[in-house]
Amino acid sequence: MSNILLVDDDQELCELLAHWLSQEGFVVQTCFDTQSARDYLDSNPEPEAVILDVMLPDGNGLQLLRKIRAEHPKLPVLMLSARGEPTDRIIGLELGADDYLAKPCDPRELTARLRAVLRRSISMPLAAPSTIAVGDLQYSPARGVANIGKQDDIVLTVSEGRILEALLAAPGEPIDKQQLAQLALDRKLTLYDRSLDMHVSNLRRKLGPHTDTRPRIVALRGRGYFYSL
Repeated sequence: MSNILLVDDDQELCELLAHWLSQEGFVVQTCFDTQSARDYLDSNPEPEAVILDVMLPDGNGLQLLRKIRAEHPKLPVLMLSARGEPTDRIIGLELGADDYLAKPCDPRELTARLRAVLRRSISMPLAAPSTIAVGDLQYSPARGVANIGKQDDIVLTVSEGRILEALLAAPGEPIDKQQLAQLALDRKLTLYDRSLDMHVSNLRRKLGPHTDTRPRIVALRGRGYFYSL
């Protein structure tokens, strides 16, 4: 069973979701504000995933997401945001959330997204190389860390790492967005879904350009993304 931390100030919703997720085989710890969530993360074994609401009574959930990304860079985070707050969802993805759902959400959809995030965090082909090297870039799927030349480690989120691994499997060859989403996010993109684009944008920012200023990850309109050589 997977241990999940659910952070939301709506106690009735938390009770409903915790009951649903427990029936689906998850062990759920609930926190209703940022401070209790911080205390839980500081004093307990790391959960296998966090479900985090954007709006909390003692602070913004995005601030807590920053802490999680700084101190638990590989911990999967699924954000919840009220419908009509697209900016918060975009910012959440920019800060490293692995996925998001608008509230009110269908518990079945939440469960499916959560399982997809967990699969991404633990799944790795049996024959996966310890390090993938393309040009001056090296990536360790097991560690979730990229290196460029002699620079310091670049820590990637689960989603960013899966995207990079997919692109490095065929450098120079474009991968369709839907195919890349299936490989990296374990789901299809929906209409107006920018989650893949935001993860790619974060990855570009972390890796930076080639030494000759060419972008490492290139977007081809209507054809997807590829890693440039």
